[in-house]
Amino acid sequence: MTDKDTLVKLITLDPGHFHAALVQKTSLPGVDSVVYVYAPDGPEVKSHLDLVNSYNNRAENPTHWKEEVYTGSDYLEKMVAEKKGNVVVMSGNNQRKTEYINRSVAAGMNVLGDKPMAIDTQNFRLLEKSFALAADKKVMLYDIMTERSEITNILQKEFSQLPEIFGTLQAGTTKNPGVVLESVHHFYKFVSGSALKRPSWFFDPAQQGDAIVDVGTHLVDLVQWECFPETVINYATDVEIQGGRKWPAPVTLSEFSEITKMDSFPAYLKKYVVKDSVLNADVNGSVDFSIKGIHARITAVWNYKAPEGAGDTHYCLLRGTKCNLVIRQGKEDNYQPTLYIETIAGSGKSFGTDLQQAMAKITAKYPGVTVANVSGRWKVIIPENYKIGHEAHFGQVMQRYLGYMKSGAMPDWEVPNMLAKYYITTFGSAKASQVK
Repeated sequence: MTDKDTLVKLITLDPGHFHAALVQKTSLPGVDSVVYVYAPDGPEVKSHLDLVNSYNNRAENPTHWKEEVYTGSDYLEKMVAEKKGNVVVMSGNNQRKTEYINRSVAAGMNVLGDKPMAIDTQNFRLLEKSFALAADKKVMLYDIMTERSEITNILQKEFSQLPEIFGTLQAGTTKNPGVVLESVHHFYKFVSGSALKRPSWFFDPAQQGDAIVDVGTHLVDLVQWECFPETVINYATDVEIQGGRKWPAPVTLSEFSEITKMDSFPAYLKKYVVKDSVLNADVNGSVDFSIKGIHARITAVWNYKAPEGAGDTHYCLLRGTKCNLVIRQGKEDNYQPTLYIETIAGSGKSFGTDLQQAMAKITAKYPGVTVANVSGRWKVIIPENYKIGHEAHFGQVMQRYLGYMKSGAMPDWEVPNMLAKYYITTFGSAKASQVK
């Protein structure tokens, strides 16, 4: 991709979420510095441009993006007609995202879509058609899975592939799954050093999607990526959804106002309002499912604000026949994701010796990683240079995607596994909605 004519040329479509700008937080080799933005006029596109501009104007490693912006009401039609770029980046209101994906792919453009790419079963079917169309048009449709770049997730996967330590993954049951993931996100948060202003539609599950189809996308992806590495998953034959449930995440009017800078709830949110001043939409949720007989449970929760010194948190349990691999992110770990290796009954007295011997395989790939016995369990000590932060992971996803584009193909498991993932989240959410 050294020839000017073969540079990746980015288009940003209707950016309403800060993830659209994070793709551009660093300069990317092989990507043209001119980016074409198509969006409805308003505060959302302005916030996006302001964030990109802050990257251009920072003192350390500034970027050099030039944003060419069109904000007419026919922004989608204009983008499709002009085709000024060859990769469309999407991160915003999810109500039309699957439509955006389908229209872009039909026009012969590659798509890098933020999660979720579908928020309900109807849009899942359209997404399925879009993947088939992408294959026909020979373009790449891919979603932004940043959690694969987080070092604790990477090392949990690595340790699970050491049978001398982990044994094999337990299948578990619906009541006691072999894999459990829980994620807590917060409406109020800081992004690139500033308090985030969210659009009011972010609080509407009909537009943003509930936590199962939104945050849950990452959790299901980790189940597939860690437990079935480089394995094709066919949602029609390999996946079963046992059930789920949803519950509300109360947000007061004052909290809503602090985040959105609006002094009242818009009309489309009134149906979720109780006691005249509390937004009470069923956005939190949990789904039980199995893949190839392995039982898993994901739980995704929204809270208003994290405790002092904390942020979004992640918990992941992989139950092995010799030990459990557990990522915790609580107060005892200063709210930092920390991987523990916890022995179980029958692990044997030689487990510590076996673990130390097996560490050679880990350090060959990740020099400096060590383990320490802390209160009867093994804590994985990870050097700080591996902890680059969530925002930097967007650049890593972009590099992975650009590598796929350069080679002309994605691994054969990526597309079917994306379909399996969105089948689990959308149909899992639908099943959870039936539980009262």
